[in-house]
Amino acid sequence: MPLNPWRLRLLADLATYGTVRAVAQRGNLSPSAVSQQLATLERETRTALIERTGRRVRLTAAGVLLAGRAREILAAMDAAEAELRGLADEPAGTVTVAAFQSAVHALAEPAVAHLAARHPDVSVVLLELEPHESMPALRRGDVDLIITTADFAGAELDPAIDLVPLGEDAIVLVLPAEHPLAGAEAVTLESCADQRWSFDVAGSYMSELATRLCREAGFEPTVICRFNNYMLALQHVENGRSIALLPKLAVDPRYRVATRPLSPPLTRRITAAVRRPSTPRPEVTAVLTALRTREA
Repeated sequence: MPLNPWRLRLLADLATYGTVRAVAQRGNLSPSAVSQQLATLERETRTALIERTGRRVRLTAAGVLLAGRAREILAAMDAAEAELRGLADEPAGTVTVAAFQSAVHALAEPAVAHLAARHPDVSVVLLELEPHESMPALRRGDVDLIITTADFAGAELDPAIDLVPLGEDAIVLVLPAEHPLAGAEAVTLESCADQRWSFDVAGSYMSELATRLCREAGFEPTVICRFNNYMLALQHVENGRSIALLPKLAVDPRYRVATRPLSPPLTRRITAAVRRPSTPRPEVTAVLTALRTREA
């Protein structure tokens, strides 16, 4: 029996997201419907693709192999659809975009609004992924386009990936509004050696950057909390409990905090990244254009 592309997509999603529930949510299905379709795929292939341990599942070696092939098959089908859509004047289709937290509201949402007004047949699925997560997802084919920073380990040049510069974003010191350093024109990190810090979660781009900068300034930072949400970090700083290093895009003006540039100044380069396809997809090109022409 020929392989069913829809069931292959469910298997590929299971390899990416790890649980039947997550696959169901992504596909707007019930978990039981996903399980039934995966069981049907096993019958069609006459191969055990999934191992079940209680309520948990994981792919067998055959499942991992087929999930990888499924991504290739689905990518080829997407390319064929893109070629057909390219014959039309108006781009159409779905583009999955992953962006780091501060870029979601500052860059991705305005671009989506810009796109909707000009290309209503292009729909965007927006995911929040930090740079250390989004580049592997792009390489695996889980997303079509990412907004990332080119300044982290793992963003090295890759002949299979096209990088499109979008701009720069300053890294700033975020202080309580009444902090003694709040009135300085610029602040050296050496002057903050005795401060208590809010950091991003361990292993993230901003956590690695902040740790490296503090150590280069000659001290080990006293980290009293870690948040994967910039709003929580800003609230913690606003309440006078810590200071933080954050991208300027992440500083929401609704919080009563002071931001000061670093001395010497530091910026990060923001880029969009896409896989280099054999056939360009007009809808992906439309999203890239919207990102580059968005209103400041």
